[in-house]
Amino acid sequence: MKILLIFAHYGPKHSILQRFLLPSMTLKQLAAVIPSKHEVELLDERYQTVDLNWEGDLVGISCFTYSANHAYYIADEFRKRGKKVILGGYHPSALPEEAKQHADSVVIGEGETSLPKLLKDVEQGKIKPFYQSPLVNPEKIPSAKLVGKDLTFMAAVQATRGCPFQCKFCSIHNIEGPYFRPRPIKDVIEEIRNIPQKKIFFVDSSLTINPQYTKELFREMKDLNRIVDCSGNVNVLAKDEKLLNLARDAGVKRWHVGFESLSQITINNAGKKSNKIIEYEKAVKKVRDYGMTIIGLFMFGFDTDTNNVFDTTLNKISEWNLDHVRFSIVTPYPGTRLYEKLDTEGRILTRNWSLYDSDHVVIRPVNMTPQELYDGTWDTIKRFYSLSQIIRGNVLSKNLSVQDFLVKGWENIFTMLFYRSVKKYEGSLCY
Repeated sequence: MKILLIFAHYGPKHSILQRFLLPSMTLKQLAAVIPSKHEVELLDERYQTVDLNWEGDLVGISCFTYSANHAYYIADEFRKRGKKVILGGYHPSALPEEAKQHADSVVIGEGETSLPKLLKDVEQGKIKPFYQSPLVNPEKIPSAKLVGKDLTFMAAVQATRGCPFQCKFCSIHNIEGPYFRPRPIKDVIEEIRNIPQKKIFFVDSSLTINPQYTKELFREMKDLNRIVDCSGNVNVLAKDEKLLNLARDAGVKRWHVGFESLSQITINNAGKKSNKIIEYEKAVKKVRDYGMTIIGLFMFGFDTDTNNVFDTTLNKISEWNLDHVRFSIVTPYPGTRLYEKLDTEGRILTRNWSLYDSDHVVIRPVNMTPQELYDGTWDTIKRFYSLSQIIRGNVLSKNLSVQDFLVKGWENIFTMLFYRSVKKYEGSLCY
């Protein structure tokens, strides 16, 4: 069979940033389990355009919630042209019955085991409406397979799957489940050796869930000469200096850290067990002491947030001189406990999935209006990514090499220009 795998993307909002900072490896891992007798094409819509008149047999589409409506459109168009279509990814896994209305079959959860079974059934004309397999044995999680040209500046690697923390707002468990599953380190190292890009991004939900595993991984990476981004949690980064030392030696330049909120009550209500507010500043200092930087992730719109949350957060970020920041609006993704709670309370304002990109307001907050939440978030973004703030942050940077100092400045200026190019929509963005 001739197979086309598509990573669906809707709109230009994150295309540039994702191309350079947040690579996807979904298609490459799926391609790795497709038998060689099939001809496979990969298409990432962030960089390529879908040809609806593509000649082939089977189209597989993976999507997040924000791109679900667009994925459904593509699926419907291909089916009109006589192609069999399968849907998978975070959103179809959370709402498989909805997705099935636009596809011949839906893959729920991880696809490495389900996809080969589905392909056999397609060949025999016995395709089932849904496919779901147990979580993949970590020893059988495949290395990503490059098909065609790799258009990303940074390569993606996955060493582990699953997260035991199960934050109420997080949808990772829809795909990867609640159990930590580390791949054999030798497999991860071999995969990294075969990656042409110098820069790599670990797409693991966190590389601090099991510090002992990560320490051994970093030891093995020491001589690979890579520039590394990865995610970690405050509880480990604030205390484990041995891990930080090994991370620096392994080439880690930046940690993505989900601070989420400066309120311990908010953190507790969100179910983020790894976060203690009193450890935030210590974690920032420890990481920077070892010559690495942090991308701090914050969300606005929790039930305990009031209108002063924006100034409070920005002031604390400025006090810490945090290197990079990403602000988002609380979004109830289907399949999460947050979605169930807000749905029960009747506080979900729209199910137009294209608005579920963390930049739009799709819920009714408790202590502010939807418009106040939207305006406050975007005002905070503009204030942090002002030229004066960027210059101040770089001047106050310590323990960074000249190269890292310049990279930090360039990335923040790039982000500033990007956000300025984004059109600010009128209204609450829900109607």
